[in-house]
Amino acid sequence: MSFEYRKLRGRIVEKFGTYGNFAEKINVSMVTVSNKLRGVTQFSQDDIVLWCEALEIPLSDSGAYFFA
Repeated sequence: MSFEYRKLRGRIVEKFGTYGNFAEKINVSMVTVSNKLRGVTQFSQDDIVLWCEALEIPLSDSGAYFFA
C-alpha cells in the first residue's frame, strides 16, 4: 500500500525550510527522512509521534498527514 505525503512534505518545508533542517531537528539522517517520504521504509508509531511533535501536528490530525 502506498501513501501520499504531499501535505506532510509541505508542513516540513513550512516549519523547517528544508528536509535537512528537519532531519537534524529529529536527530535522523536526511536519507532516513527521504526514504520514509518516498515510501521506501515505513513509518513506525514512534516515528509518527516524533514527527508530529516536531511539526506541531496534533496527533488527532496525524491521519491527514501520514495516511492520505
